[in-house]
Amino acid sequence: MSVRAVRSGDPRLPGEGLRIGTVRHPPRGVRKADYARRDYFDLWLPELSPSAELVHWYLAEPSDERWARFAKSYRREMQAPACQRLIDLLAGFSREADFSIACYCEHEDRCHRSILRELLTEHGARIAPVKRRTSRSSK
Repeated sequence: MSVRAVRSGDPRLPGEGLRIGTVRHPPRGVRKADYARRDYFDLWLPELSPSAELVHWYLAEPSDERWARFAKSYRREMQAPACQRLIDLLAGFSREADFSIACYCEHEDRCHRSILRELLTEHGARIAPVKRRTSRSSK
Protein backbone atom coordinates (compact mmCIF):
# COMPACT_ATOMS: atom_id res chain seq x y z
CA MET A 1 0.00 0.00 0.00
CA SER A 2 1.32 3.44 -0.85
CA VAL A 3 0.79 6.90 -2.26
CA ARG A 4 1.95 8.24 -5.62
CA ALA A 5 2.22 11.77 -6.98
CA VAL A 6 0.81 11.98 -10.51
CA ARG A 7 -0.26 14.51 -13.13
CA SER A 8 -3.99 15.15 -13.46
CA GLY A 9 -5.21 14.11 -16.87
CA ASP A 10 -2.45 11.56 -17.47
CA PRO A 11 -3.64 7.97 -17.95
CA ARG A 12 -3.80 6.07 -14.69
CA LEU A 13 -0.95 3.79 -13.71
CA PRO A 14 -1.67 0.16 -12.78
CA GLY A 15 -2.38 -0.05 -9.05
CA GLU A 16 -2.60 3.72 -8.67
CA GLY A 17 -5.80 3.54 -6.66
CA LEU A 18 -8.01 6.50 -5.86
CA ARG A 19 -6.77 9.75 -7.41
CA ILE A 20 -7.05 12.81 -5.15
CA GLY A 21 -6.88 16.21 -6.82
CA THR A 22 -4.79 18.61 -4.74
CA VAL A 23 -5.45 21.57 -7.03
CA ARG A 24 -7.02 24.94 -6.27
CA HIS A 25 -9.49 24.77 -9.17
CA PRO A 26 -11.18 21.89 -10.99
CA PRO A 27 -10.40 21.46 -14.70
CA ARG A 28 -12.00 24.11 -16.91
CA GLY A 29 -14.58 23.00 -19.41
CA VAL A 30 -14.93 19.52 -17.90
CA ARG A 31 -18.19 18.42 -16.33
CA LYS A 32 -17.88 17.34 -12.71
CA ALA A 33 -19.25 13.92 -13.66
CA ASP A 34 -16.30 13.49 -16.09
CA TYR A 35 -13.39 14.32 -13.75
CA ALA A 36 -12.64 10.67 -12.94
CA ARG A 37 -13.47 9.31 -16.39
CA ARG A 38 -10.99 11.75 -17.96
CA ASP A 39 -8.31 10.86 -15.36
CA TYR A 40 -8.23 14.22 -13.58
CA PHE A 41 -9.22 12.98 -10.12
CA ASP A 42 -11.79 10.93 -8.22
CA LEU A 43 -11.94 13.24 -5.21
CA TRP A 44 -11.04 16.91 -4.94
CA LEU A 45 -9.06 18.15 -1.93
CA PRO A 46 -8.15 21.79 -2.70
CA GLU A 47 -7.10 22.36 0.92
CA LEU A 48 -3.75 20.77 0.07
CA SER A 49 -3.04 23.04 -2.87
CA PRO A 50 -0.88 26.15 -2.56
CA SER A 51 -2.66 29.47 -2.20
CA ALA A 52 -3.56 31.29 -5.41
CA GLU A 53 -1.33 34.20 -4.38
CA LEU A 54 1.67 31.93 -3.94
CA VAL A 55 1.16 30.24 -7.31
CA HIS A 56 0.70 33.57 -9.13
CA TRP A 57 3.82 34.97 -7.46
CA TYR A 58 5.97 32.01 -8.54
CA LEU A 59 4.59 31.83 -12.08
CA ALA A 60 5.16 35.56 -12.66
CA GLU A 61 8.93 34.97 -12.82
CA PRO A 62 9.82 31.27 -12.43
CA SER A 63 13.39 30.68 -11.30
CA ASP A 64 15.38 28.38 -9.06
CA GLU A 65 15.48 31.06 -6.36
CA ARG A 66 11.73 31.63 -6.55
CA TRP A 67 11.11 27.87 -6.49
CA ALA A 68 13.05 27.57 -3.23
CA ARG A 69 11.00 30.41 -1.74
CA PHE A 70 7.80 28.86 -3.11
CA ALA A 71 8.63 25.53 -1.47
CA LYS A 72 9.32 27.19 1.88
CA SER A 73 6.10 29.22 1.69
CA TYR A 74 4.00 26.21 0.67
CA ARG A 75 5.41 24.22 3.58
CA ARG A 76 4.46 27.12 5.86
CA GLU A 77 0.90 27.08 4.46
CA MET A 78 0.69 23.35 5.11
CA GLN A 79 1.51 23.91 8.80
CA ALA A 80 -2.06 25.10 9.40
CA PRO A 81 -3.80 22.68 11.79
CA ALA A 82 -6.41 21.60 9.20
CA CYS A 83 -3.70 20.85 6.65
CA GLN A 84 -1.65 18.93 9.21
CA ARG A 85 -4.69 16.78 9.99
CA LEU A 86 -5.24 16.04 6.30
CA ILE A 87 -1.58 15.16 5.77
CA ASP A 88 -1.68 12.86 8.82
CA LEU A 89 -4.87 11.27 7.50
CA LEU A 90 -3.38 10.62 4.06
CA ALA A 91 -0.15 9.31 5.60
CA GLY A 92 -2.22 6.85 7.61
CA PHE A 93 -4.28 5.81 4.60
CA SER A 94 -1.08 5.13 2.65
CA ARG A 95 -0.36 2.27 5.03
CA GLU A 96 -3.75 0.69 4.28
CA ALA A 97 -4.55 1.53 0.64
CA ASP A 98 -3.08 2.67 -2.66
CA PHE A 99 -3.99 6.18 -3.79
CA SER A 100 -2.43 9.10 -5.60
CA ILE A 101 -2.21 12.87 -5.21
CA ALA A 102 -2.60 14.80 -8.43
CA CYS A 103 -1.94 18.24 -9.90
CA TYR A 104 -1.96 19.66 -13.44
CA CYS A 105 1.72 20.69 -13.59
CA GLU A 106 3.67 18.97 -16.33
CA HIS A 107 6.98 18.85 -14.45
CA GLU A 108 6.78 17.38 -10.98
CA ASP A 109 10.11 18.88 -9.95
CA ARG A 110 8.46 22.33 -10.11
CA CYS A 111 5.08 21.31 -8.73
CA HIS A 112 3.71 21.41 -5.21
CA ARG A 113 2.95 17.70 -5.45
CA SER A 114 6.68 16.99 -5.08
CA ILE A 115 6.68 18.98 -1.84
CA LEU A 116 3.44 17.34 -0.71
CA ARG A 117 5.07 13.95 -1.33
CA GLU A 118 7.94 15.04 0.97
CA LEU A 119 5.48 16.21 3.63
CA LEU A 120 3.63 12.91 3.47
CA THR A 121 6.93 11.04 3.82
CA GLU A 122 7.82 13.16 6.86
CA HIS A 123 4.47 12.14 8.36
CA GLY A 124 5.20 8.45 7.88
CA ALA A 125 3.44 7.79 4.57
CA ARG A 126 4.43 4.85 2.43
CA ILE A 127 5.47 6.32 -0.89
CA ALA A 128 5.40 4.33 -4.14
CA PRO A 129 8.57 4.40 -6.24
CA VAL A 130 8.50 7.14 -8.85
CA LYS A 131 7.64 5.75 -12.28
CA ARG A 132 8.69 8.06 -15.06
CA ARG A 133 6.52 8.13 -18.12
CA THR A 134 8.30 7.75 -21.39
CA SER A 135 7.60 10.39 -23.97
CA ARG A 136 6.14 9.32 -27.25
CA SER A 137 8.45 9.86 -30.17
CA SER A 138 7.02 10.89 -33.49
CA LYS A 139 7.99 9.07 -36.66
